[in-house]
Amino acid sequence: MNSEIQFVDLAVFLPKEKTLVITDIHIGYEEELNKKGVLIPRTQFPFLMKRTERILNHVGSLDTIVIAGDLKHEFGTISETEWRNTLRFLDLLAKHTKHIILIKGNHDTILGPIAKKRNVVIKDAHRLGSVLVLHGDSIPKKIEKGITTLIIGHDHPAISVGEDVRTEKYKCFLVGKYKKYGLIVMPSLNPVTEGTDVSKEKLLSPFLRDVRNFSVYVVADLPENGLARIFPFGKVKDHMHAA
Repeated sequence: MNSEIQFVDLAVFLPKEKTLVITDIHIGYEEELNKKGVLIPRTQFPFLMKRTERILNHVGSLDTIVIAGDLKHEFGTISETEWRNTLRFLDLLAKHTKHIILIKGNHDTILGPIAKKRNVVIKDAHRLGSVLVLHGDSIPKKIEKGITTLIIGHDHPAISVGEDVRTEKYKCFLVGKYKKYGLIVMPSLNPVTEGTDVSKEKLLSPFLRDVRNFSVYVVADLPENGLARIFPFGKVKDHMHAA
């Protein structure tokens, strides 16, 4: 990987810009599952907070934190739990930076009240030198001159690892190309969103019509009180025989 762009657990760190990028937090997803009858222990948000704090402590002082879309989960409303937990999450980020940028994702239809309450900026995309961060659910009509790398979320990439009957799915980063641009696809920060298996399932982003030649970087199981390690795992096409 380019030393100017580093993978740290489920985040991307740009040391030169002192910027951390996270994506697809989907606060409120656990509550929606419970409403649908999928009863899971309400422990995921505290786990998310602890994991995020470990990432923040690891990278140190930051100028900016960019959330690359889908901060919250519900499309049309802000539930009481979503409101409370989203503000708590933003407060955690604010302890580590003065500038929080929210890239508007497809789930972020009514972010305004939350953003206004914590004085954070909502944008369609955010430029960091030669890097452009956007959600990935749509392709902008025009990309500014000087951009060489795109960072997106949206699809929650993951990959199945194993043989025969026993397989496990791991979140992963994808690194490839979109036209003349380098393209990095980030996994979801939410512990409940397992992800889309890039070797077997169709991806939604218009940036990802063909990912066979994309490189896979697996995010290993999270050790207790530590950061997950990142392992290069070949190209997507190397794992398609299992599809």
